Amino acid sequence: MKRILVTGGAGFVGSHLCERLLNEGNQVLCLDNYFTGDKRNIVHLMDNHFFEIVRHDVTVPFYAEVDQIYNLACPASPVHYQFNPIKTTKTSVMGAINMLGLAKRIKARVLQASTSEVYGDPEVHPQTESYWGHVNPIGIRSCYDEGKRCAETLFMDYYKQNNVDIKIIRIFNTYGPKMHPNDGRVVSNFIIQALQNQDITIYGDGSQTRSFQYVDDLLEGMIRMMNTDKFIGPVNIGNPVEFTILELAEMVIHLTNSNSKIINLPIPQDDPTQRKPDISLAKEKLGNWEPQVALKDGLKKTINYFDNYLKENEQE
Repeated sequence: MKRILVTGGAGFVGSHLCERLLNEGNQVLCLDNYFTGDKRNIVHLMDNHFFEIVRHDVTVPFYAEVDQIYNLACPASPVHYQFNPIKTTKTSVMGAINMLGLAKRIKARVLQASTSEVYGDPEVHPQTESYWGHVNPIGIRSCYDEGKRCAETLFMDYYKQNNVDIKIIRIFNTYGPKMHPNDGRVVSNFIIQALQNQDITIYGDGSQTRSFQYVDDLLEGMIRMMNTDKFIGPVNIGNPVEFTILELAEMVIHLTNSNSKIINLPIPQDDPTQRKPDISLAKEKLGNWEPQVALKDGLKKTINYFDNYLKENEQE
């Protein structure tokens, strides 16, 4: 039984990770300040005596004896990370410093949940881990992009200078149940708009592409990476099957039997036109890992979650 710390453990990905780690027989300590996390995501785990929750902000040092640390804490959608950009940068940078300091002190392995946003609006397609990125350091997205890039720098320097046991994964677009309903991300936006028969808003002409990974596939890659020896990353964890935003909107309308119409709005600053991972390295290093859940199947589960969510909130 491992003792595992998950920062951002009440968030979308973090709550799924806490549940899976508990199901695998571990003790889990969940840290969250509830800026974007939600206690309802983890309340069903609270009867488990091997699960603990601490309300804490990772910009403040934290002390605990654990074997592994998953550092997920940071608002991950533009709506939330642009709300307080200084705080977003602090969360990425100071959060990394505090978790790396803890890992160094207690000799724990620490995994950084980095992001495909480190590639910016890429000039290389698909994106490999060797690509340095094309990021605007002073744009509206830079608090997140550059915060995560700096966190990767810190992880590598703690590894080189202090021999801290690190792992770095770069997460591409991930979706699934427990996504924040108002996070502005394209999957949750489209599903909620479609379920309510509202206009579906596409920024630009919808020709920009994304690759969508179901959360269970991310968890599998993340846990394999944590438990792999002699490989620190960074490694892309994402689905290499590419869809246009327009194709996604049409699929959501079809799966929800919605009467929604598609409308087009101006594209936001620095919005990437293409995003697709090269997962060759993940396949090689993580036991032939690759995504298993097709977009249509994952969307059905996510639609069912949001359908229930909306009905429960109507009753309240």
